[in-house]
Amino acid sequence: MKYENIEEAVFLSRPNRFVATIRLKDSGKEIPCHVKNTGRCRELLIPGTRIYVQHLEHPGRKTAYDLIAVEKGEKLINMDSQAPNAVVSEWLSKGGLFREKVEVKREVRFGNSRFDLYASSDQRHAFLEVKGVTLEENGIARFPDAPTLRGVKHVEELIRAREEGYDAYLVFVIQMTGVRYLEPNDKTHPAFGEMLRYAHLRGVKVIARECEVQPDSLQIAGEVPVVL
Repeated sequence: MKYENIEEAVFLSRPNRFVATIRLKDSGKEIPCHVKNTGRCRELLIPGTRIYVQHLEHPGRKTAYDLIAVEKGEKLINMDSQAPNAVVSEWLSKGGLFREKVEVKREVRFGNSRFDLYASSDQRHAFLEVKGVTLEENGIARFPDAPTLRGVKHVEELIRAREEGYDAYLVFVIQMTGVRYLEPNDKTHPAFGEMLRYAHLRGVKVIARECEVQPDSLQIAGEVPVVL
């Protein structure tokens, strides 16, 4: 996926989950910026860090900028929580996961829930739940970076879909390159890790892909091992 109107800036502070104060590189202005990721991201959003923001002028917006990516050492990490669904949808449509051509739909209802994606063909009917990953520690990607009861519910629903005969996938989109493997963040939310391992045993496919990240783009790259 591509972004337009990307500008370089510096992160200054995060007054709340949804808003950051930034300094634009070109003008030097200090302005509010929408944070498109409600996770903690404490290891990323450090005062003085170089970031990349998207300029958007739409009526009704409270800010004119969205925070898209942040530098962490030599890594560039995409922080847009809406991007993983989009890049996985593109990837599926281009034959990234299944050999046959599939029709991809977003936000498809199953029971009382909605899954991020539904991929179907004459041979296949698959529900996919997508999780963006921005937490990396010593080359290891971990999810989640904060407790997620919603995430546990999604895994439970994938198990139920599998029991009813659908293919079921939990796709971790690591929004960076250069990690060795992904594992559940049991220290932060042990219940999610337990449910993930149970889902794997019940036939839910748990996969991870890293991403090629540029200030103005994001795309699925190579496979990353998942260590349960």
